[in-house]
Amino acid sequence: MAAAVIIVSASPGEVRAALLEGDVLTEAWVERPARPDGVGDLQRGRVTAVAPAMAGAFVALAGGETGFLPESEASAERRPIAAAVNEGMILPLRIVRAAQGGKGPRVTARLTDAEVARVAAAPAGAPVLAARGPGVAERLAARFPRAQLLVDSAALAAGLRSRFAGRVRLVPAPAFDETLEAEFDILASSEAPLPGGGRLLIFPTPALTAIDMDAGSIAGARGAQAVVGLNRDALPELARQIRARNLAGAILVDFAGLSPKRRAALAEPLREALAPDRHARLLGFTHLGLAEIVRDRVHPPLHEVLGRPPSALTRGLAALRQAAREAAAQPGARFALRAKPEVIEAVERLPGALDAFAEQAGTLLQLRPDSAAVEPSIEEARHAD
Repeated sequence: MAAAVIIVSASPGEVRAALLEGDVLTEAWVERPARPDGVGDLQRGRVTAVAPAMAGAFVALAGGETGFLPESEASAERRPIAAAVNEGMILPLRIVRAAQGGKGPRVTARLTDAEVARVAAAPAGAPVLAARGPGVAERLAARFPRAQLLVDSAALAAGLRSRFAGRVRLVPAPAFDETLEAEFDILASSEAPLPGGGRLLIFPTPALTAIDMDAGSIAGARGAQAVVGLNRDALPELARQIRARNLAGAILVDFAGLSPKRRAALAEPLREALAPDRHARLLGFTHLGLAEIVRDRVHPPLHEVLGRPPSALTRGLAALRQAAREAAAQPGARFALRAKPEVIEAVERLPGALDAFAEQAGTLLQLRPDSAAVEPSIEEARHAD
């Protein structure tokens, strides 16, 4: 297995992490610490409704959320849900899957003794948040125990050293180079180039993700066997894009220029390409020849975090990242963010983002709402109108 490196870059309001295996970006994560997805949180929850027909129960969680406790996660004995819990019961819980599409997070009551003790030590009452789950850098470091962590935030590096001493190295900001930034830009878009030519068109919907392998003029200019080879050569990049984007649920892939019968020859190579991804598996092919892949959902996919098209918050945080870099390059200079009002509002509403910029830059960032602004821009305040 290729050596893994974890690169972590912190900027006002955001932490981005990249897992590189043999210099190949295999996982990309964007986390807003002020709005964590909750996975791994320990809580003391209260059962609000038992739902035998759904083989589970609903529980009240801290922050006003309602979680779902499956029957299989309610007790070690795996008893029927009505025998395992009752309405009003107080339980120590851990969130195991983030909320999705209006549905609350999924939780488990099957905790370790240490986790139960942490919940017991939390303030009295229910629902109560007892402890936050690990952040993205900590999760990756735990999963890849031999990987070195390159971190451009002194505070984040110090926290990681308490658990992963000897593996954490503080590097100058920004930790992401131009190549890595370009890769993250591709992952945020609906199009990814294929190494041999052509592209992948990736379209998430609430029900599933549709991926079209578009070979363009290349497919039409070659024979049938060559087209099979073209699709086979694209499978590693297809699998990488699925994993790096953290796509989840049902994924349907339409291959380029092949009849449904010929597509069956891609089954084993596709399984091999997906093998390094612990969450993904190929189910087979539909009658239309579409590859059916299912991928477990734990954390939200990248497109849900960033928005598609990128949300006002995503655009605003990218501008804050740029402003922080310009402030570091020009100590003492003052900067302003000019952007549409909704972008300014999104940045203001994210707790800690502007404070983090001020602490890093040594000065406040001026905010200039401008309805005519096409994209957010950073300008030196003394030159601003």
